[in-house]
Amino acid sequence: MATENWSELKYESGFGNHLSSEALPGALPKDQNSPLICPLGLYAEQVSGTSFTAPRKLNQRSWLYRIKPSVTHEPFIPRVPSQKHLVSEFNQATSSATPTQLRWKPADVPVSPTDFIDGLYTVCGAGSSFLRHGYAIHMYTATKSMEGCAFCNADGDFLIVPQQGRLWITTECGRLQVSPGEIVVLPQGFRFSVNLPDGPSRGYVAEIFGTHFQLPDLGPIGANGLASARDFLTPTAWFERDSYPGYTIVQKFGGELFTARQDFSPFNVVAWHGNYVPYKYDLHKFCPFNTVLFDHGDPSINTVLTAPTDKPGVALLDFVIFPPRWLVAEHTFRPPYYHRNCMSEFMGLIYGAYEAKADGFHPGGASLHSCMTPHGPDTKSYEATIARGENAEPQRIDGTMAFMFESYLIPRVCPWALESPHRDTDYYQCWIGLRSHFSCKERESEDGVGSGEVVTVSE
Repeated sequence: MATENWSELKYESGFGNHLSSEALPGALPKDQNSPLICPLGLYAEQVSGTSFTAPRKLNQRSWLYRIKPSVTHEPFIPRVPSQKHLVSEFNQATSSATPTQLRWKPADVPVSPTDFIDGLYTVCGAGSSFLRHGYAIHMYTATKSMEGCAFCNADGDFLIVPQQGRLWITTECGRLQVSPGEIVVLPQGFRFSVNLPDGPSRGYVAEIFGTHFQLPDLGPIGANGLASARDFLTPTAWFERDSYPGYTIVQKFGGELFTARQDFSPFNVVAWHGNYVPYKYDLHKFCPFNTVLFDHGDPSINTVLTAPTDKPGVALLDFVIFPPRWLVAEHTFRPPYYHRNCMSEFMGLIYGAYEAKADGFHPGGASLHSCMTPHGPDTKSYEATIARGENAEPQRIDGTMAFMFESYLIPRVCPWALESPHRDTDYYQCWIGLRSHFSCKERESEDGVGSGEVVTVSE
C-alpha cells in the first residue's frame, strides 16, 4: 500500500459515538440492520463488545457489511511455534508477587525478523481473561510488518502506546496511522494487521479483560478539559476484495495463540455502522489541569482513559499521561511527592525525560511500583528541586511525554521480566543517597529558661 495513501487517511471523530461509514456509496442498508439481501450482495455481521442486554448507555456493538463473512475459515489449531511470553492468567504458576520497586531499561531490537505478534511479551498483570476481570501489561519490539496474517484478541481490549516507529494498522473498520505520541485502542474481537513503515518499532500495550475504556468523569472541573471526545478518531471504511489463499488468522484466546486459515483477507468490510470500533488519540491534544497556587495535584488529574470497576472511583485500569505543562505552585515541592498507594503503577516514557527521575529512566524503558510500595523522586531530582529555594520562578516542563497504567489490582510479574538482562537491579540506589535534612531548635520555656541549642541530625 502506497505511503501517500496512509498519510492522507480520513477519519470519523468522536468518542463513543454511533458512527457509520461506507467505502462504496449505497453499501449500507437503509432502515434495518439485517435485510434479506444486503446492498451489493454483502453479508451482514454483528460484532458485540457487550452483552445484548447491557444498558443502552453501556451497550457497544457494530454491524459490518462484508464480501464474505468471517466464519468462512478452517478450524483453529494451536499455533506453531507457540508464543510462550504471553500471559492472561496470573497465578503462582505463571508469575510472581514482589513488592520491590522494579525498573527496566529499553529493550533491544530483535536480531531476527520479528512481527508485532512474535514481538509481544507480557511484563505483569492481575486477574484472569477467563473470569473476565483483570488486566495484562505487555511490551513489544518488532522489526517487520505482518504479512499474510491478521491478529485477533479474544481476551480483551488492547491499548497500544508506540514509543519508536509509526504503526500502520489495518482493521476491519478501516486503516489507522499511529505515531509515537499517539495511542490506539483495538477492541476485543477485532482483527487487525500491523505494518512498520519506519522499520524497527517498540512500545507498550495495556490489555483489559471484561470491560472497555471510557472517558473519565470531570467532576468539579466542569464540562471541558483533559481529553476532548472530538479528538478521538475512528477509521473510515476500506476493503480488500482479492483472493488470498492461505491467509492466516492468529487468535489470542486465554493467553494462548491459535491459527485458522482462509482464502480471503479479513479486511473485506465495505461498510459499517455502530459504536464498537477501533480508535486513536493524539496525546498532544490533551488539556492538562494543574495546581495554580500551592501543593502538587494527584496524578488522577491527568487521566486520559479509564476502565472502571463496580466500585465508584476505583479503576481496573487508568491510562494517565504527564505531558508538557507549566509548574507554578508557590512554596511547593513541584515534582510528584513521595507516596505509597493502594493502586499499583506501571510507568513508561515515550520521549524526553521524566521530571521525577533525573537518571536511569529512558524512553522505551519502564518501571513498576506496586501496591503500598514507597516511591517518588530520585536523589538528584529532590536535591535539584529544593536547591531552587522558596521563590522558584514558574517552570515549563517541555519535550517530554511519560505515561502510567494504574490499577487497584496488585500485579504479578512474569519470570522473563524479573530475569531480563534489561532489568535495572540497581534501581533502589536512586533513593539510597537521600540524606536527612532534619533540624530542630529547642523552644524556650515559658519562664525564659532554655538552652536555645540547635540540634541538627544529618547523615
